[in-house]
Amino acid sequence: MKSHFSLFILFFLWFAVGSSAQVVKRVDICVYGGTASGVIAANAAAKMGKSVLLVEPGKYLGGMTTGGLGFTDIGNKVAVTGLARLFYRRVGETYGKAEQWTFPPSVATAVIGRFVKESTMEVLYTHRIIGAKVKSRRIVNITLEDAVKQKQESVVTVEAKEFIDCSYEGDLMARAGVSYFTGRESNREYGESLNGVYLSKNHQFPDGVDPYRVEGDPQSGLCWGISPAKMREAGGGDRLIQAYNFRLCLTDKPENRIPFVRPSDYDSTHYELLARAIRKMGTNIDSYLLINWERMPDNKYDVNNRGPLSTDMIGMNYDYPEGSYATREKIWQAHVSYTKGLLYFLTHDSRIPAELQQKVATLGWAKDEFVDNDHFPTQLYVREARRLHGEYIMTEKNCLGREVVSDSIGHAAYGMDSHNCERIVVDGMVKNEGNVEVGNFPPYPIAYRSLTPLRRECCNLLVPVCVSATHIAYGSIRMEPVFMVLGQSAAMAASMAIDHQCAVQDIDVKALQQQLKEDPLLESAAK
Repeated sequence: MKSHFSLFILFFLWFAVGSSAQVVKRVDICVYGGTASGVIAANAAAKMGKSVLLVEPGKYLGGMTTGGLGFTDIGNKVAVTGLARLFYRRVGETYGKAEQWTFPPSVATAVIGRFVKESTMEVLYTHRIIGAKVKSRRIVNITLEDAVKQKQESVVTVEAKEFIDCSYEGDLMARAGVSYFTGRESNREYGESLNGVYLSKNHQFPDGVDPYRVEGDPQSGLCWGISPAKMREAGGGDRLIQAYNFRLCLTDKPENRIPFVRPSDYDSTHYELLARAIRKMGTNIDSYLLINWERMPDNKYDVNNRGPLSTDMIGMNYDYPEGSYATREKIWQAHVSYTKGLLYFLTHDSRIPAELQQKVATLGWAKDEFVDNDHFPTQLYVREARRLHGEYIMTEKNCLGREVVSDSIGHAAYGMDSHNCERIVVDGMVKNEGNVEVGNFPPYPIAYRSLTPLRRECCNLLVPVCVSATHIAYGSIRMEPVFMVLGQSAAMAASMAIDHQCAVQDIDVKALQQQLKEDPLLESAAK
């Protein structure tokens, strides 16, 4: 009897321990974040002969490149090199062209999938970081939970020689304890002119739009979306985050068009200020939605924010960068509801002139896009979250060519760009604050050091998406082609660090630059 009881206890203990045992994965390079940058980084690392694990917290790869941003923000195509350039050439193959820079999400998804399939990388979906072990300035391992199950028995530990954080949020670098920035610096801090508080005429309410729920009655309270904060000194710093939105893939092709419908949690008061602005601005659809007419194939349009109140959900994302996963999901879903509600408002509300209603109603969700996500984009446009505080900080001076780095491993070429950060009352009128659009400068080099943490903090981590930059410089760098270029450079640098058994801060940057120049597609490295 005792022997049977003992066997039962042993079996129970074996089952209990075995069922809760963690899965351990060991690779040369772990890439966290399946953005386009992450996929290119993983592809490049594999071509460099390294074992690679690509970790994606969600269900989809490609980030904004596959998530709706079909009208590529480039600035200058000369800056798009290596595997990033190959991406646009492969998109071009779909249309019988040498290159194609605008594309629907399904085409981008197919091309991103091709980079994965031709590689030896392993992809781990729906797993997100919950911890990192750092010893002697090295990340020893990271701990991941299943984002769906969220149970102890589904925890995965990843041990790697080098780590690359390609997430939009910078979650790996934060867990590793490296320094980073959020918000806007003051102009004084780095000798800039376009950082901090900035009141622009672009994407702005016309003068005279009343901010109160009952027009003319301050006692009625502010309309939805207006902050009670006061207008501050121009150029002053704060912790505000530029607005997020979804880049929409819409079509006007009747047989492929799904009409906009009323969301279950629809609240028309969220769009009251838009109705008031329309009374002053007229019925031109292009005043309220940035639609890239005739610039994308297949009768599809990449639709972005434009005007006083549009797809940007201004002021509703401040808690996102540092928020828990639950907090971020709440913010994400609020943006989904807001966006669907906006399109329903524009096509059904009696305050919208019939001419504008009818024009918006010619558009609808593309039936053959995002087919497993209710035809809605799969990626929230996280324009900015955390930014690494690295060995070098890119600033406005770099963008304008007043300060030029010698350790370039990629170029940026887009204008310094920030969407609005808050909606406030100025002189009794509603105004948006934070929009900056300053360009017309040539491509400029991005420092390798802006991808590396401070030497005293971590020596086996590279950050090609949340790069070390001020708010306004990041507004120029933060374009998908640039992220892809930097992802490749980071993977090559990580491989060099492994080969030479050195810190990422100590690799031979000139050798990296030479390889990027002589073998941009890593064809020799792959042999």
